[in-house]
Amino acid sequence: MPISIHPPAPAASIPQHDFGADDEEDKFDLEGDVNMTDARSRRRGKPVITPGEIITDDPQWMRGHGTTTAGSTQPPTISSTLFGTLSRTNKLLSIVPIRTRYTPSIGDLIVGRIATVSATGKRWHVDIGAPLLASLPLSSINLPGGVLRKRTAVDELNVRQYFVEGELLVAEVQALFQDGAAALHTRSLRYGKLRNGFFLSVTGAGGEGSGSAASTKGVGNARGAGGGVARSRRQMFTMQGTHGAGQIDVVMGVNGYIWIAKHVEPPTSDTRGASITSMEESVSASIYSSQNDEVGPATRREIARVASCIKALVQWGVKVDEEVLAKAYEAAIEIEVEAKGVQGDETGRAEAYLAGESGRRVVELALSELG
Repeated sequence: MPISIHPPAPAASIPQHDFGADDEEDKFDLEGDVNMTDARSRRRGKPVITPGEIITDDPQWMRGHGTTTAGSTQPPTISSTLFGTLSRTNKLLSIVPIRTRYTPSIGDLIVGRIATVSATGKRWHVDIGAPLLASLPLSSINLPGGVLRKRTAVDELNVRQYFVEGELLVAEVQALFQDGAAALHTRSLRYGKLRNGFFLSVTGAGGEGSGSAASTKGVGNARGAGGGVARSRRQMFTMQGTHGAGQIDVVMGVNGYIWIAKHVEPPTSDTRGASITSMEESVSASIYSSQNDEVGPATRREIARVASCIKALVQWGVKVDEEVLAKAYEAAIEIEVEAKGVQGDETGRAEAYLAGESGRRVVELALSELG
């Protein structure tokens, strides 16, 4: 068949994004307009930009993180390399991704999972939700009995007696390598292997904002919009469960990994007037046990309720910390009592799963309590 040659189509017009501020507050957005939400809870109607989309061809703007310049075009255009929302800092344009991996920072308390044990037996590689696996050296853990000595070849041979693949632990980021990988340590009575609980992973990790600074205008208006774990004064705390469940321990890793477990009393020893060294000597081999204790049905039910509260807060774009979680848990109990019409239901037969409108109501009640 004959071949027809047509003239090239005219170049498509470049869409110009509106960089103007909606109010006086946005004119000098020096902190960056961080917004990690999806279309379901988008703040202030900001559009989502896709990779390859042209942002502008105005030469007055500078490209930042998540953008690139196509120098072959005249004038040069700035286009996106990430899927997210546009952030403007003076004349700098950058893209804040909708979802991103955790960036370690020294001093962060994290929950991780053992990925591999090194062949030399000198360290463990830990998945902490970061682009690279973290490293936990053998020299950075407490030996059974709190012995303070140099690690020997025998310790390296027995490395799997402490942690094996798949086990969870809570640790602290001690240092960062040049490539961005983190070095961890568990040299504290608060850190170590995790047992008797439930693991939960949420998105939007490491936020500075907190749900406690939320606005009551509606769900999702919390400062630091976008659900996740907020950096706060306490990442490890204990909550009082209802229906005879006892106390529940919550470990909220800054990396978005959360551990909810039956409360375990710290090692019992008379530490009055004792030094840190003598306290560490109370550590025994039981801290590396992989055997879970018996967890009663009431405790399991309340653990599930706490997990559902966290999921509801994250779903509706609220940063989770100790205060906002406590208010959400109280709201969930209040909704259960209203639904059953029985004050102080001793049976404990509660609807612990919160989703849809019930989850939204829990979040709204929690934010209204925080004011």
